[in-house]
Amino acid sequence: MRDSKSEPKRGAPDFQLLILTLLLVGFGIVMVFSSSSSITLVSEKFGYDLMYFTKRQIAFGGVGLILMFITMNIPYDKFKKLFVPVFIVTIIMLMLVPFLADDIFGAKSWFMIFGLGVQPTELAKIATILYLAALISKKGDRFRDLRTGYIPVMVIVGFVAGLIMLQPDFGSCMILVATAGLIIFAGGANLKHILGSIALLILGASIVLGAGALLEQINPGEKQTGSNYKVGRITSFINPWEDPQHTGYNIIHSLTALGHGGLTGAGFGQGIQKLHYLPNSYNDFIFSVIGEEFGFIGSIIFLLLYTYFIWRGLLVSLRCSSTFGLLTGVGIMGLIAIQAFVNIGGVTRTIPITGVTLPFISYGGSSLLVMMGAMGIVLSISRDSSLPAKQERTKSVVVKDPSYELSHPRRRHL
Repeated sequence: MRDSKSEPKRGAPDFQLLILTLLLVGFGIVMVFSSSSSITLVSEKFGYDLMYFTKRQIAFGGVGLILMFITMNIPYDKFKKLFVPVFIVTIIMLMLVPFLADDIFGAKSWFMIFGLGVQPTELAKIATILYLAALISKKGDRFRDLRTGYIPVMVIVGFVAGLIMLQPDFGSCMILVATAGLIIFAGGANLKHILGSIALLILGASIVLGAGALLEQINPGEKQTGSNYKVGRITSFINPWEDPQHTGYNIIHSLTALGHGGLTGAGFGQGIQKLHYLPNSYNDFIFSVIGEEFGFIGSIIFLLLYTYFIWRGLLVSLRCSSTFGLLTGVGIMGLIAIQAFVNIGGVTRTIPITGVTLPFISYGGSSLLVMMGAMGIVLSISRDSSLPAKQERTKSVVVKDPSYELSHPRRRHL
């Protein structure tokens, strides 16, 4: 008889997913150096230090690595209870943002603590994922009921999204809503309820954009305030050359960088648009630098690696037998995929620019720490889903040898 006490309670984390996460973080540090060194080297603001952003990103990556290993070693079902204090703290921070946060690039999204920018929106994304996964798994089949299941979930999502819109941060708001929609769909919500929510969302967005366009006609001098700022992003997406020095400036230089990269790229560190032409080259537009320096071939290799990373994370999550674990993993990997699509889609003029970071690659402490902590949760999920199938089957099942029954027919009736 096999001693059940000798069986491991948890399996090993998914090795491929762990290595892919570290590779992306490492590549991000390299690209932050390439895209920022020429700016910081000639700037008194950054102490003429070409490693200014790179050193900070390495520090964020080191802390993020510790955080990832901590969350990786916490059984993922523990987060079903831990999400409550995290969610409450997140809501309080989001409510304080419009009053206490510093105004950076026209949006109040950041708390400055000891010289470091802390963005509550990044924490809100993970807190919402954990909240939805816990609530849906608790409700079970009752989640398909409109009044007692679906509406309470949507009220919470709408409340968090509304707080983010007050900053205003339209890009992060849409990413959170899309991620929540993915979790709700994976949780088995009624399709009619989902389609109704999408219709209401489109209607609301149309009203906001329509009102912004109307205000722009009434006050043509106010182009970059309030809802008109969103209209400016739409018009620059449609025709950036209509206003090349203002609304279309960023996307024009982003496309110029991608075009200059050609097939094989200008070479690492040899990009031109990052030399004070492309704004936020180490942040929102870091993929443009990748395209210019590594070209079409290098960009495709990067995207294939990124896609495999997301696919691997989804595969690990779908193997989880727990509804909470499955929805949490799908939500986290879905968040990464959606945010990456929004970032890359914006800089390539596939969709309007929204100003969000490329996960694991762009410079940013809040984003990197939250994403690495979230990947620790996915790796924790992988530890349970990687247990040998035979080990799982034999915990409560007694396997009998059929040949023993044939050789001892009398025992069949005992």
